[in-house]
Amino acid sequence: MTSSAQPISTLIEVSLGRKVQHSTKWLSRLHQRRLYLAALLVSDVALLAGAFGLAYLLRFYSGLPIFQTEIAPWPSYYGTLILAFIPVWVVLFWAYRLYDWDILLGGTREYELVFHASVTGAVAITVVQFLSDFLTIARGWMGLSWLLAFVLVGAGRFVLRRLAYAARRHGYLLTPTLIVGANGEGRLLGEQLLVWPTSGLTLLGFIDEEVPAGTRLVGNLYALGGLEKLDAYVEQYAVEELILASSALSNESVLAIFRKYGTAPNVHLRLSSRLFDIMTTGLEVKEMAYVPLIGVNRVRLSRTDIVLKTLLDYGMTLAGLALVAPMFLLIAVLVKLDSPGPIFYRRRVMGLNGGQFEALKFRTMHINGDQILANNPAMLDQLATSHKIKGDPRITRVGMFLRKYSLDELPQLINVLKRDMSLVGPRMISPPELKQYGQWAMNLLTVRPGLTGLWQVSGRSDVTYEERVRLDMFYIRNYSIWLDLQLMLRTLPVV
Repeated sequence: MTSSAQPISTLIEVSLGRKVQHSTKWLSRLHQRRLYLAALLVSDVALLAGAFGLAYLLRFYSGLPIFQTEIAPWPSYYGTLILAFIPVWVVLFWAYRLYDWDILLGGTREYELVFHASVTGAVAITVVQFLSDFLTIARGWMGLSWLLAFVLVGAGRFVLRRLAYAARRHGYLLTPTLIVGANGEGRLLGEQLLVWPTSGLTLLGFIDEEVPAGTRLVGNLYALGGLEKLDAYVEQYAVEELILASSALSNESVLAIFRKYGTAPNVHLRLSSRLFDIMTTGLEVKEMAYVPLIGVNRVRLSRTDIVLKTLLDYGMTLAGLALVAPMFLLIAVLVKLDSPGPIFYRRRVMGLNGGQFEALKFRTMHINGDQILANNPAMLDQLATSHKIKGDPRITRVGMFLRKYSLDELPQLINVLKRDMSLVGPRMISPPELKQYGQWAMNLLTVRPGLTGLWQVSGRSDVTYEERVRLDMFYIRNYSIWLDLQLMLRTLPVV
């Protein structure tokens, strides 16, 4: 679809949206970011003071038996230490780039760096205490200070991030961005970025030599012209991000863009891997005979990832089973009393590396569900299209309650213990559904399916099938143990 009758500037304004256009009239992008960074610094200082103070109260006045009682509290001494340690922690946060705009407001790396900075601070102070005679600190207070500093500062940054995301929906804290290359890879990049408004990237459109200017490509994004227009758009709209779809550009074009913007102070140059649309196992760059070569990882998770994820799965699952054992027994009795049939339903689904297993659920349907559905052709068509039916007549009374509160999935904790599943992962699917993932199918099976995941906390059955696929791919491509912890915390209010 083309809109050549409209000037390119008008098409860019359509892409920007009215909120974005008016936000910078009241406050420039630079001042918006400085305001957020100032709020971040104030929050960190206040929460560090709260963490150290709370650690002091817990250590000396909680009466917990794990702490030695013969150490004097010395309020003035620890008050002085708190005042001294706060700037130390802030400097460590700065050293770990926790006030660097490129690190903030995206993914879980920010929380990971808060953890590492807190560990560094605690270790450094412990070493100084060991090597000197003038510093005497209760180990319990130091340990609690480290833990509470990470938890409270991480929670504060989580809240501020939510506020920043809300501001982005109103046109603030955004970064003008151009995609160079409008082939399949470039358009797929555009689609991916459009569905994640919290990324902070405001796409102006596509630069491409082949597609006529004014051609509508993705959403409200248009082709804006060839490479000869790039400099003018970067200057006119203060573009800060250039994303190059590598497969759409010749080596000469990439080199020309790099010469111009590779070291530009106000423009970040990003290159896609050419494998963006088919690979989620991750890429690594390794020099061989002084030649940088990109390698494709065999598996998505590293050994460290696997160990941490396994510990999280077993630790949380065993604790969860112990906690819900009475509820587990009660639900089993109710399912048996409500309708004839087995307590558990076993669903054949895809597992790691293409294997299959039987996922356990409490039975929520009548055993003659196929017969019930056969009498309703419209619902049969709905099931074939979306794999779900609203107002499904096959569901039992107890089943309705179990599904509403996701209690029917509790038996899958057993699948987690058997290592068929993980607590957090992509949505599990049946073998026939695999073909609907198309080119993504090979990526879906690089990790275990999860009891919860990104799609479950993003609307569950309200999201389209295409959005579910996109969410699963995002989780696999961006996996970290911190993302798992974040999704587990987000699951509780959703349920």
